Amino acid sequence: MAKTVLVLGATGGVGGEAARALLRHGWKVRGLARQMKPGMDTEIEWTQGDAMDRDAVLRAAKGVDAIVHAVNPPGYREWEKLVLPMIDNSIAAALANDARVALPGTIYNYDAAETPVAQPDSPQHPSTRKGRIRGEMEKRLEASGARVVILRAGDFFGPRPGNSWLSQGMVTPGKRVRAVTNPASKGVGHAWAYLPDVGETFARLLDRDRELPRFARYHFAGTWDADGAQFAAAVAHASGNDAKVRGLPWALLPLAALFSTTLKELIEMRTYWRHPLRLDNRELVELLGEEPHTPLAEALPVTLEALGCTPA
Repeated sequence: MAKTVLVLGATGGVGGEAARALLRHGWKVRGLARQMKPGMDTEIEWTQGDAMDRDAVLRAAKGVDAIVHAVNPPGYREWEKLVLPMIDNSIAAALANDARVALPGTIYNYDAAETPVAQPDSPQHPSTRKGRIRGEMEKRLEASGARVVILRAGDFFGPRPGNSWLSQGMVTPGKRVRAVTNPASKGVGHAWAYLPDVGETFARLLDRDRELPRFARYHFAGTWDADGAQFAAAVAHASGNDAKVRGLPWALLPLAALFSTTLKELIEMRTYWRHPLRLDNRELVELLGEEPHTPLAEALPVTLEALGCTPA
């Protein structure tokens, strides 16, 4: 019989791609959404509710085998108030159903200045507020006793816009790309993760649920931009518009950030553009045999078209 998964954040980037991959793998997929809107995926069994409402999460999760916790406050707003209560609700639902929680993790748990290559069990000394919250999420999952799998990845990009550097700091959704803004320092490597590949990886991990440790952590290597210039150049090329690449004027951002929560969050993440942090995926490859990978030449045109950044 098909297994059932509840995806929190199924209308977003990671959650949406994980839901699609799990459907392809034969799972029954439920989604929890604050609002029902036209055009929502009809293959997903939708329930209206909020991830902040424990009763709503418990109702939606009744009888599931897994919960993908891919929900985040939009635009980085009120992270301190919302993120930890939401993960606590997913933990409660997982324990009530003996379901495995699948969490998309990030590089922000690590201090990039001291960890150029991160193993899944490398010490976590987050240097940012967001990183500390991320670290606390993982601590609560481990302490809960629930079955958990965490997949940490670099900065996301893909055909679904959201809280990402590409759509918020490098190009402007809905406009043709005239120039690509590159936040990286010269010569500093950076990790990128294509969302459909991340979603496929979650599906493969959950397919092998019973083979996983009770608390499992893996790293998704994705695309490693070794000198900090390759990804931006690939975006410019994929735009089909002879776009130029320019540096991000970091010194000017603090003034603009007085009026933008998103910019404040982006400024805090500057350390990950000044120091390289690569994720070691050997344990993931040992388990799955390979890491799903779409070449940039295929991934970026799809991404830019979805963002409305390419010629009609």
